[in-house]
Order: sequence, then structure tokens, then C-alpha cells
Amino acid sequence: MPLNWSQVIARYGNGALVPTVSGGKFLKVARADDEAIYIESPIWSATLHRVNLEKGVDLIEDGTISRDPGLFVEDYILYVANERATSVAHILRDLGFLDETETFTIRC
Repeated sequence: MPLNWSQVIARYGNGALVPTVSGGKFLKVARADDEAIYIESPIWSATLHRVNLEKGVDLIEDGTISRDPGLFVEDYILYVANERATSVAHILRDLGFLDETETFTIRC
């Protein structure tokens, strides 16, 4: 199922708190528009571009990128973009594209 951007805007357009994969913490989405999802923390902000998110979902759907959140991060960096891949994993898990898991290890 491709990424439905209208649903992304409906869910994150006015901001949201997205549970992290490891639990107990949240990713702050400031807003979403036709081009991107904008995230922030007290010390940084970033843009998750729509074109990259859509490509990531397409690669999940065709089996190139793993649905496991821990494996997804490296695959996303390799095949899509080095654009806050961990944050992308939190968003795509929240949207139902990645598996639920209790463990989430990120190699930097």
C-alpha cells in the first residue's frame, strides 16, 4: 500500500507527538505540508521530505527495505537518504509500515 500523503497531513499537519520505537519517549512533529514532515527537539530541527518518505515506503512494499525498525534505518540510509532515518522509522512505524518491536538498535 503506497503512502497516502493526505493521511499524513491529516495525522501530522497540526503537529503531533509520535511514540518512539524504544518506548517511553516521543518524537515531536511540528507540522506537515505537501512537501514534508517537520520535526524538532529542544536542540535541533529537521525536515523529512515527502519524496524520500514515499520512496522508502515503496522499497518496504517491494521487499528491498526491511519492515523491522532496527534494520530499516540502515537500509533507508543506503537506498533512500541520510535524512534522520531513525526519525523516519518512528514515523513509518506510527503509520503502520514498520513492524511493532520491543527492541530497536541503531548503529551510527
